Amino acid sequence: MADAPILPLEARGLSVAFGATTVLHAIDLSLDAGTRTVVLGANGAGKSVLLRALHGLIPLSRGEIRWNGAAGRPAAQAMVFQRPVMLRRSALANITYALAVNGVARARRNGLASLALERVGLGPLAERPARVLSGGEQQRLALARAWALRPKILFLDEPTASLDPTAMREVERVIGEIHATGTKIVMTTHNLGQARRIADEIVFLHGGRIVERSPAELFFSQPRSSEAAVFLEGELPWAPRSRAS
Repeated sequence: MADAPILPLEARGLSVAFGATTVLHAIDLSLDAGTRTVVLGANGAGKSVLLRALHGLIPLSRGEIRWNGAAGRPAAQAMVFQRPVMLRRSALANITYALAVNGVARARRNGLASLALERVGLGPLAERPARVLSGGEQQRLALARAWALRPKILFLDEPTASLDPTAMREVERVIGEIHATGTKIVMTTHNLGQARRIADEIVFLHGGRIVERSPAELFFSQPRSSEAAVFLEGELPWAPRSRAS
């Protein structure tokens, strides 16, 4: 929760391999404050692995990551996953625990946690066990838990993939409010409609490589790469085109 700047985030030659399989190949990527960056690509393109590598959850096989020119993993970042991990505690206690782990003074924890719950619309459910909340409520709780830490950058890995349309829109609303407070958003999604609603820019992965990066409006209207064009048509790269009779 320090106020020292941590952006830009710069990945240089970032590669990740699991055994003999290389998932990310020499990624060069710079992420600065402000824009909402959405990472797109077909299944297996490496989207989730890229976010986990940037967040510091998995080791790099090659390359480096620097935060505002410095090595090391800063504290002022957070990540929310498709399936959030809920502790066997109340909604409020899930947040106060995260604050405690991050060194927030005991006297401040309840106030910060309560504010975060109110921001995501879960104030009335503060004392309810987190694990009995609905899927959409759990995801908003996960966002509140991250937001309470005041991250400079928030990684979101398919945060609405298993939610119904109403819950998805609520989560999108919260993401928008988090961004409005100054947090950089980096998000993966398989939902192109959602990407259009959220993204300021698109980073498109194919085969573990960045093949295109452009403003969202330009990406959707005039993709520069053949891989992105095929992806936007809803076809897998290896699928034959249908022939009209």
